[in-house]
Amino acid sequence: MFVLFFIAWRVVDIIIVFFIPKLIPYLGNFAYPKDLLQFNLPTVISSFANFDGVYYLRIARFGYQQYEQAFFPLYPFLIKIFGLIFNNNYLLSGLFISNLSFFIGLIIFFKYLKQVSTDSGQIQPILTIVFLLLFPTSFFFGAVYTEGLFFLLVIATFYFLDKKNFVLASLTAFLAGLTRINGILLIIPFVVEFIKSFKKNKKPLLLGIFMLTPFLGLLTYMFFLQKTTGDSLAFFSAQSVFGPGRSTKLILLPQVFYRYFKILFTAKANFQYFISFTEVSIFSFVFIILVLDFIKNFKPVLSKTKRFKIRNYSLLSLNLFSFANILLPTLTGSFLSLPRFSLFSLSFFIFLGRIKNSTVKKTLMIFFGLMHLVFLGFFIQGYFIS
Repeated sequence: MFVLFFIAWRVVDIIIVFFIPKLIPYLGNFAYPKDLLQFNLPTVISSFANFDGVYYLRIARFGYQQYEQAFFPLYPFLIKIFGLIFNNNYLLSGLFISNLSFFIGLIIFFKYLKQVSTDSGQIQPILTIVFLLLFPTSFFFGAVYTEGLFFLLVIATFYFLDKKNFVLASLTAFLAGLTRINGILLIIPFVVEFIKSFKKNKKPLLLGIFMLTPFLGLLTYMFFLQKTTGDSLAFFSAQSVFGPGRSTKLILLPQVFYRYFKILFTAKANFQYFISFTEVSIFSFVFIILVLDFIKNFKPVLSKTKRFKIRNYSLLSLNLFSFANILLPTLTGSFLSLPRFSLFSLSFFIFLGRIKNSTVKKTLMIFFGLMHLVFLGFFIQGYFIS
């Protein structure tokens, strides 16, 4: 059934892209917008490569230029490889990779959800996927962004770990580390699995070695950067160029909230104000839901041996990963792009899918759907959303 939801999600997004230019004037507030014209595709298609998508296409075509090291290499490399199939139309190649990856990722996600479902609270795979598809920024999964590919690699890592297929889990974790900096966070499910194996008196020596693979992806890219730029941390130092307000110094979460509250109480009400309000609101909502999810699923149960135990290690690792996923970007001192980064806090969507009150669920779905329309509409018209 979720296949039909995927198709509907794609069709609705294309319909929105087709009609929204009649309502929202074009801004094109991103670098190299004319690059998209070179692929000779209608705007209804090329607009899915706005903003970061242009950089991935440029890297695929010309290799890394100054400051573009902020974008990790696996996705543009695949765009270049698959571009051979599409007669070097890298835009089509990127869309193909993103949508196919996301579709395969949804299949694995559905299997994973059924696999880890527990008696303590039955998971609703279909509803979880519906909330994911309706989320305001889910259109990034099908855009020329890393979201679709990274989703596949993340959920495949969790799935293979749960299946105890550590070789495949290590491979997907390594590739995730070559796709986004968040890939290093996949060490969390490996650590949880290591602890689980240790408590069962197994010898998890090999698993301990596999734990390093999420970092190997990042280290591979750092080695490449050292050889090509002389700066192994060029991906980090370039962040401030692509995100005003991002710092190359670590900033704690309370300081980030203080910055945003200052903006909300002193800045003028305009489009940038709306984006700032959206960023802090979505972060706060996702964070609170993750806390509730942790309390609901992982509150230790006192066993007959008077020891505390975890109900479900798989869901524990997913929850911890979800937390780390939204907290890591805030270390740059900003909630910038958090509406997009929240897509990988998957425990958030699982929790929403398990809400029993139908009125609450329907209200959230309608709200997500309306915000999805607004966000996509502004994005394809060249306004920065996330």
